Amino acid sequence: MVVATLALLLAAPQAALAQTETVLYSFGPTPDGAAPAAPLVMDSKGNLYGTTEGGGANKSSGTIFEISSSGTESVLYSFGSSSTDGSAPRAGLVMDSSGNLYGTTSAGGAHGAGTVFEFTPPSTETILYSFKSEKDGGVPYGGVILDSEGNLYGTTLKGGENAGGTAFELTSGVKTILHSFGGAGDGASPAAGLWRDSSGNLYGTTLKGGANDFGTVFEISSSGTESVLHSFAGGSDGAYPSASLIEDSDGNLYGTTTGQSAGSSTVFKVNISSSTETVIYGFTGTEESYSSLYMDSSGNLYGTTKAGGGYSYGSVFEVSPSGTLTTLHSFDKNHVDGYSPEAGLIVDSSGNLYGTTFRGGKHSNGTVFKVVP
Repeated sequence: MVVATLALLLAAPQAALAQTETVLYSFGPTPDGAAPAAPLVMDSKGNLYGTTEGGGANKSSGTIFEISSSGTESVLYSFGSSSTDGSAPRAGLVMDSSGNLYGTTSAGGAHGAGTVFEFTPPSTETILYSFKSEKDGGVPYGGVILDSEGNLYGTTLKGGENAGGTAFELTSGVKTILHSFGGAGDGASPAAGLWRDSSGNLYGTTLKGGANDFGTVFEISSSGTESVLHSFAGGSDGAYPSASLIEDSDGNLYGTTTGQSAGSSTVFKVNISSSTETVIYGFTGTEESYSSLYMDSSGNLYGTTKAGGGYSYGSVFEVSPSGTLTTLHSFDKNHVDGYSPEAGLIVDSSGNLYGTTFRGGKHSNGTVFKVVP
């Protein structure tokens, strides 16, 4: 692989501008959901859908929820309804053209190692696959993506031939392991979902492994060959990426690293053709970004930090193509608007940003929020 070159841009962060943040919903006591760790999905009518890792009607096994365009929240499904149902969904949902939702649970299922599920509104959940752990893979922290033929692709944090997790395809209930992580020099423990390009190549991150055991960016070609595009080196290069990637029209991948210590969380770019990594922005304080990114038409990147911001409880940020960071919102020290966002953001046709916080809100169970630029 081409040796990665680092070009850390030292542009100073900018003060927050006149953005407006609104809490659309604060998760409440049982049987409501609690602790949303995943991004949202929006339908054509402006309704939002997501998951909570906890809460719900069945021993805090998590939920699928909807927030209507008028602001009303409904628990559509509570996990843990049977001994074989999934529990603890940490990832977001993907919606097909018919409005069906697909996702994963990190636990539960027939073997206790997590599931892939389909939810058909208004209330029907179907387990498409229950992971068996060990060589089969288990504990899917990331969500799934959907191709035009209805095939699903995702990762498991654990299991596989090398016990370092897997990347898989699920077709009509039949699961195929595309790659088992954990071999010599390979990445290990993918905690995020995948990105698929128009040629069928898959891209993702691993939390660990690689040349320095600080995680990797990888590619699985349409022919099934896996390559490590970048091994993180720690320090200013970043470490432990836990979020999925996005790709621009020029073949560059973008993502974040959580960092192994203060000042080592980053926003990065990897050029696929050259396997060259560039740090676009390096956070300088206690910020940790678990967030996938959204890119607008001008190349600005948007995400969240779990800590940091004006009150040290997390933030919504924008990073320009030149590497200038602007804090769009700092979550407040009184926690009413939530704190510790772990998930990425989605955007509507007007450019408004939507996300979740894992904690805080009126009942300390997390929030759904909107930021108007």
